[in-house]
Amino acid sequence: MSVNTTRQDEASVASSKKMVLFRLYAYLLAYKLRIAIVLFIMLLVVGITLVNPLLIEHAINISLPARDYNDLYRVGIIAIVMNLSLIVLVKLRMYLMAKLSNQVLLKIRQELYTHIQKLSFHFFDSRPIGKILARIIGDVNSLKDLLSNSVTTLIPDFITVIAVVVIMMIKNWKLALASLISLPLMILGIYFVQTRAHKRWVIFRKKGSNLNAYLHESISGIRVIQSFHAEDEALDSFDDFIGQHRGAFLNAIVYADAFGPVVDFCWGLGSLAMYYMGVKIIGANQVPVGTLMAFATYISMFWHPIMNLSNFYNQLVTNMAGAERIFEILDTDPEITDNENAVPLPNVQGAVTFRNVSFSYDENTSVLENVSFHVKPGETIALVGPTGAGKTTIINLISRFYDIQKGNILIDNHSLAEVTIESLREQMGIMTQDNFLFTGTIRDNIKYGKLDATDEEMIAAAKAVNAHDFIMKLEKGYDTEIKERGAGFSVGQKQLIAFARTMVAKPNILILDEATSSIDTHTELMVQKGIESMLKGRTSFVIAHRLSTIKKADRIFVIDQGGIIEQGTPTELLEKKGVYHALYMSQFCMD
Repeated sequence: MSVNTTRQDEASVASSKKMVLFRLYAYLLAYKLRIAIVLFIMLLVVGITLVNPLLIEHAINISLPARDYNDLYRVGIIAIVMNLSLIVLVKLRMYLMAKLSNQVLLKIRQELYTHIQKLSFHFFDSRPIGKILARIIGDVNSLKDLLSNSVTTLIPDFITVIAVVVIMMIKNWKLALASLISLPLMILGIYFVQTRAHKRWVIFRKKGSNLNAYLHESISGIRVIQSFHAEDEALDSFDDFIGQHRGAFLNAIVYADAFGPVVDFCWGLGSLAMYYMGVKIIGANQVPVGTLMAFATYISMFWHPIMNLSNFYNQLVTNMAGAERIFEILDTDPEITDNENAVPLPNVQGAVTFRNVSFSYDENTSVLENVSFHVKPGETIALVGPTGAGKTTIINLISRFYDIQKGNILIDNHSLAEVTIESLREQMGIMTQDNFLFTGTIRDNIKYGKLDATDEEMIAAAKAVNAHDFIMKLEKGYDTEIKERGAGFSVGQKQLIAFARTMVAKPNILILDEATSSIDTHTELMVQKGIESMLKGRTSFVIAHRLSTIKKADRIFVIDQGGIIEQGTPTELLEKKGVYHALYMSQFCMD
């Protein structure tokens, strides 16, 4: 498993820019009617814009020489009405497209978040959370202008450029060719710039992810930073990340800013060539002033969209890296998925069987080797052993958070590989040592274990773990607001709420991973009474370093060296005077 750290740039996945664009624009096709309305408005805008130079030419070449002021007034009124309409249409187009692009971004962000929730633990183990957030927030936001301008800029400006060329060629092909003489130079210049700019924008995105990951890590660990008075070291690291991010931006923007000068130079060169052709070569007496003025306007109308298109292309190069990173995650297949023939797991009694199960997190380190055991329905199994021996791995495999490399795991003789993940986890209650609480009320957090739970079921679960009394002493009881990660509550209180959340689901299989590690001895005695009542009739696996909490376990598995080295009842293992006896005596002697 390749692990990415805060300071390490994420690996880039090579992808076709055309395919990325097609996938991106496919989201717009879901709103065909709105796109059609916007395109119709843009055609009107383009049409009005193209007519303006013709009105100027008519006024200079015909109305003024003939002193036909009525005709001049008519041209003026037509121009005023058309351009007022133009202003309204442009505003309407911008409003409709902005609304549409926001809806598309919402859809992409929802799709990305939904997909991330389906990814396996390996995905989250291999990269900092901050880098994942950078893709959901920053990279998606970077697509807003790209989506909007792809319709409001790319299409109308492309039509404008083609139409202007056609009109100029019809009116005077010599002047037209002179105006476009610098076009090949512009194409070469932009190609040269973009090939170097894209690579640098990819690096900029990576440095942004590194910065975001460090911010997330340092803020999450602010207590540790302050406890060790390490603010200066944290600031130095932050400055380092900021410097790398700034440097990457400057390297990229140098090339990005070159787009404008390239177009400006070619614009000026084309205008100079047109005037030279009209005045010196063709002759001023052969080209009416109005026509020359119209061509000057059309040159502006040609190169201004070219400038817009180059800016769009620059924007495309800039934000393509964000789109690539988004689709990279969307193309990441979940490692833990239902098999094609998977069926829902029926309501189980709770028999759990391991048959020659082997598992490793990577190719180099084996965690479990040929582990076999059978747990009867309703049994309470305690897992003990040194840190890293594989205790948590066993319960993660039962929950199918990881897939085994060899062997088979069965629940009531149903292989985990043959049942749906959702139906499996619906019948399991998992309580870890990380008593994570969500922002919201206590009521919301407890019912998170069973979204359709009634208040009676919620209160019964809270009473079972002795959380009800302290909750009712709070000013708002179960409607008390919980801040992020349970700030304001003691560690023990947070753990009791998390216990109630697990218990309200009434699982057939219960998993407690160091679930009482953060509760003081007095509170633990109260919780143990509630746990005992909840464990009745349920298969349960309990991981505990505090051996006093597993005295009533039906069996104890001592995990080490890739397997179960001892098993039996607490009394049997103490009488055996083996590994468990040594652990027990060392712990109680220390106490």
